[in-house]
Amino acid sequence: MSHLAPVWFSVTDLDVVQGHGSWVTTTDGTEYLDFTCGIAVTSTGHCHPKVVAAIQQQAERFIHAQVNVYRHDLLEPLAARLAGITPAGIDTFFFSNSGAEATEAAVKLAKQVTKRPHVVVFSGSFHGRTHLTMAMTTSKTSYRAGYAPLPGGVFVAPFPDPLRRGADLDDCIDEFRRLFRTQTGPDETAAVVIEPVLGEGGYTPAPAKLLDAIAELCAQHGILFVADEVQTGFGRTGRMFAIEHTNLIPDVIVMAKGIASGFPISAIGASAELMSQWPTGSHGGTYGGNPIGCAAALATIDVLTEPGFLDNVVERGEQLMDGLRRLQAAHPRILDVRGIGLMVGVQLDDAALVAATQAHCVREGKLLLMNAGTDGSTIRWMPPLTVSADEIDLGLGAFGRALEALG
Repeated sequence: MSHLAPVWFSVTDLDVVQGHGSWVTTTDGTEYLDFTCGIAVTSTGHCHPKVVAAIQQQAERFIHAQVNVYRHDLLEPLAARLAGITPAGIDTFFFSNSGAEATEAAVKLAKQVTKRPHVVVFSGSFHGRTHLTMAMTTSKTSYRAGYAPLPGGVFVAPFPDPLRRGADLDDCIDEFRRLFRTQTGPDETAAVVIEPVLGEGGYTPAPAKLLDAIAELCAQHGILFVADEVQTGFGRTGRMFAIEHTNLIPDVIVMAKGIASGFPISAIGASAELMSQWPTGSHGGTYGGNPIGCAAALATIDVLTEPGFLDNVVERGEQLMDGLRRLQAAHPRILDVRGIGLMVGVQLDDAALVAATQAHCVREGKLLLMNAGTDGSTIRWMPPLTVSADEIDLGLGAFGRALEALG
C-alpha cells in the first residue's frame, strides 16, 4: 500500500528517478521530454549545473538560517539582484516559500498600507490553495469545493474570453469599473490582483487595454496594483517579467515558480516606501529566505541574465507558436493558439480530446504536457527556458501525431 495521501491529482503514472535539461528518466530507464517543467518551475531545466553547484556549495555552509534570529549572507545579495531586474520602483523584498504564501503576503501588505479590507481579482484566476488564495481563485470550482466558508472581501471582475478576439473587452472593462460602484467601493478596496497571463485559467494574456484600465483606476483611488507573476515571471514570456510587455509598473509584484529552478522559495517586491508601512512582526515565516533557496535563486538569475538567453526564449516561443499554428491550419478542432514567449496555450474544442491527446503524447511520443482552463480544454506548453530548437520540433511532432491519430 502507498503511505502517500491520495489528494494529489496525477498527470501521469510515471515514477521518475532523475532529470536533466528538458528530460526526465523513469525507473525503467525511459526518457520523456518534459514540457510540464514542474508546472513552469524548472526555468533553467532540470538540474542545471550552475544551480546544482550553488546548492551544493551553500549546503556545506548553512542549510537553515532563520531570518528572525540572524541574517545570513545571501539575503541582501538576492534582494539587490531582484531590485536590479524587477520594474523600476520595486526595490524591497520579502521572502517566503510558495506562490500562495507570497500572494497572501501581498494582500496582507496591501491591507496594512491602505487600511482597507477588500481585494479584487478576475474570472479564471489562480492564486493558490490557502483559504485566502482559494477565495481569490476562480479558474475551477474543484479547487474550492468542500472548503467553504472561504474568507470574504474578495470580489471578481470579468476577464475577456480569448475566443471572442477582444469583442467583449470593452464590456469587461466597463464591468470592472462598475464593480466599484456596486460591490466594493474604492475607499474599501486594498488591492486589485491580476496575472498578466492567466495560468490555470487557460494561458490567456491579459489585453493591454485591460491592464491600463486597472492601473488607471488603482492610481486614481490609492488602490494597490498587484501583478501576480508567479507563473509568468523569470523569463517565461521572453521578458524577465510579463508586465514588462507594457509600460506599467505595479505597486507589488509576486514571484515564485521559476525564481530558483525548482527550489521552493518565493518573494514579493514593492517600494521601500510601501514596505516601511508593514508593521514589524506582523508577518513572517520560519523558512522564508532559506539560504539554499537564495543560492538557487541567485544562480538561476545568473543563468537567465546571460547575454542572449531571453532572446532564445523569444525565438523558441516563436518557433513553437509557428508550428502550432501550422497544425491549427490542418486540424479544425484546434480553436486557438495563444501565448507569449514559452507560455503557450492550445485550445481544443473538447476537454476529452485534450485528455486523449495528452495520453497519446505520453504513450507514443514520450512527451509530457498539462491542461488548463476552466473546462480543461486548453493544452499548455511550458517547456524549460533552456529548451532547444530540436526539442521544440520533437514536441511538435509528437503533438501532431497525436492529433492525426485521434482525428
